[in-house]
Amino acid sequence: SKNAVAVFSDGACRGNPGPGAWGAMAQDAEGNVLFTASGVEVLTTNNQMELEGAFQGLVQLQEKANFTFSGPVKLYSDSKYVVDGVQKWVSGWVRRGWKKPDGKVPENVEYWKKLTELNAKFADIEYIWVKGHSGHPQNEMCDQLANQALDESGF
Repeated sequence: SKNAVAVFSDGACRGNPGPGAWGAMAQDAEGNVLFTASGVEVLTTNNQMELEGAFQGLVQLQEKANFTFSGPVKLYSDSKYVVDGVQKWVSGWVRRGWKKPDGKVPENVEYWKKLTELNAKFADIEYIWVKGHSGHPQNEMCDQLANQALDESGF
C-alpha cells in the first residue's frame, strides 16, 4: 500500500561480547529514504545489537519520519534470533511472565521487553528475515552504518 514503510536494521559486534553497533534505515513505498541512523555500545553482544537495531529502527521511524502507528510496517532483519523471537517466542514468554518453558528468564530480556512494547503500538507490523551479506542493498547499507559507527568511535 502507498502508506507502507520498510525498516531495515542490522547489528555488528567486534568480539562477542565486545564493542558493538547498530544501523537502521527506512524507505517509503516509492523507495525514498526516510532516515539512516546508527549507534554504538562499548560492551555488548551481537544479539543485543540486532535487537537494538530493530528497536531503534522503529524509534527513528517515529522521530525522524513522523510516522504514525497506523500504517503498515515491514521490518527486515538478517537476524533469525530477532525475527524468530518476535514471531515465535515472545508470546509464550509473555504468557509465562517473561519465562522460557524451562522457567528461566530469556537472554536479553530487557531488550525483548522494550521491543515487544514498541511493536504492540503498531497497528500492522511484520518482521521479515533476509539473508545477511548476500547483496541485499538495504541490509548492506545498515551493516555499513553500524561498522562505520564502530570505526568512528575508535573500535
